[in-house]
Amino acid sequence: MEHFIVSARKYRPTHFKDVVGQEAITNTLESAIEKNHLAQALLFTGPRGVGKTTCARILAKKINQDGSENENEDFAFNIFELDAASNNTVDDIRNLIDQVRIPPQVGNYKVYIIDEVHMLSSAAFNAFLKTLEEPPNHAIFILATTEKHKIIPTILSRCQIFDFRRINVKDTKNHLANVAKSEGVEAADDALHIIAQKADGALRDALSIFDRVVSFSGKKLTREAVTENLNVLDYSYYFEITDLLIENKIPDLLILFNTILSRGFDGHHFIMGLASHFRDLLVSKTPETIQLLEVGEQVKNMYLEQSRKTSPTFLVTCIDQANNCDLKYKTSRNQRLLVELCLMQMASITFNSEITKKKKINPTTIE
Repeated sequence: MEHFIVSARKYRPTHFKDVVGQEAITNTLESAIEKNHLAQALLFTGPRGVGKTTCARILAKKINQDGSENENEDFAFNIFELDAASNNTVDDIRNLIDQVRIPPQVGNYKVYIIDEVHMLSSAAFNAFLKTLEEPPNHAIFILATTEKHKIIPTILSRCQIFDFRRINVKDTKNHLANVAKSEGVEAADDALHIIAQKADGALRDALSIFDRVVSFSGKKLTREAVTENLNVLDYSYYFEITDLLIENKIPDLLILFNTILSRGFDGHHFIMGLASHFRDLLVSKTPETIQLLEVGEQVKNMYLEQSRKTSPTFLVTCIDQANNCDLKYKTSRNQRLLVELCLMQMASITFNSEITKKKKINPTTIE
């Protein structure tokens, strides 16, 4: 039986062109290597799972290549990785400084990748300052962190800083589609979109979720399987809720909300999702903002269809009421009633406007 390798490791990029969503950074690094303008101290900062360590490893491999070596030769003996979370003392940094003085036996550079560098103690940072400012010509330091604000300014001023961004839903979804194809998994477009949204811009998280859902549903990935496994409220509920709000069907609203609660979802999760749904309906109303809708084509058509039934005033009022409910939720003693009241108020928006219209059409005269 073969050992299972998680997708995040199996499909880790080995070339800059394979890195997803960080084109500006990878192009800059490639250009710096080609022109021999690479700084000796680099700081990669950004959210988790967006490619900081991956880019550091690719860079470490690429700077020692001169074209005469094997494609798969990785110069691992010139690359040193240090986890600052568990090696954060002055002694650890002094040991590192002692190693830095020794030139490489093969290749031009020794590369030191220090992950989670913000975990170093203040004394360790201070011990590192001089070496970081004037390292030997053969040494390159790549520092990686998710919390740049915890690094002392004197370290930041000695580094060339690269800010990695969150990976958007479209890029994440396309990468998942390629992985699914390689793995022989038949994946629905909507299912991959849900995974990409759940990952919140972290590609590693998206691949971990993908592995988990494939283990659950097998070689066929459907929207229903993903929502069930991830405990995500299916967007069909939000469309149904909105239809009931437009039609002022308060009893049906309360019954449907009870069904959602009985499935294990809490009211806070529901009301935040409903506010996002109204926002998506609002951006669906104009061609200029439709690009802000990060969903599959099938769901986009559903949004376009429902947005025609609603007015911007109704949607903005609903968003405002949902936001107020969100703010009051944690301090409320009866949270279910708070959400139910919010739904009833939303349903009353169009109901009140219809009454006002009827009064204008049939004004009552007072004798």
